[in-house]
Amino acid sequence: MANPLRRSTENRAHLRPDECFEPVANRDATTLILGSLPGRKSLELQQYYAHPQNAFWKIIAQVFGASASLPYERRLKILTANHIALWDVLAAAVRPDSLDSSIVHATAQANDFAAFFRAHARIRRVFFNGQKAEALFRRQVLPAPGPEFARLRYERLPSTSPAHAGMTFSKKLDRWQRIKEMRA
Repeated sequence: MANPLRRSTENRAHLRPDECFEPVANRDATTLILGSLPGRKSLELQQYYAHPQNAFWKIIAQVFGASASLPYERRLKILTANHIALWDVLAAAVRPDSLDSSIVHATAQANDFAAFFRAHARIRRVFFNGQKAEALFRRQVLPAPGPEFARLRYERLPSTSPAHAGMTFSKKLDRWQRIKEMRA
């Protein structure tokens, strides 16, 4: 009898990889927020954190005193006006659904962070949007860091994903205040 788990893994390997978006970043950015890879709704709408239950934009609005219902371009401007860049750890990976746990690690390709940090030399802080983003960064990027990584401080924040339901919105918001408090 065939192993159904092996079959599903083999099927996933033939899927087309999801690709991340270009970074949202001005040259004066001092902080970088990293997710793992855009989910299905984000890919469909071509917007970071587009799933309506993802708390990212609600948290950003609360932290910076704005409306979460602002048009997407205005929300991006809130980030860049506050010297915050936004990107994903992975440039591409096969992921059959929106869950980070479904990323097929053998297909994961990291973004070019050495070039990014050289081009954005004022960045001093990197915040991970959840445990998976941090784990991917440490596995895919940090084994061979260059000198541009020496100046960086890293901190994991609770995931804004609706899949991370173990923490209330108010507790997530409290932790995410760090992006404003720690601006360099």
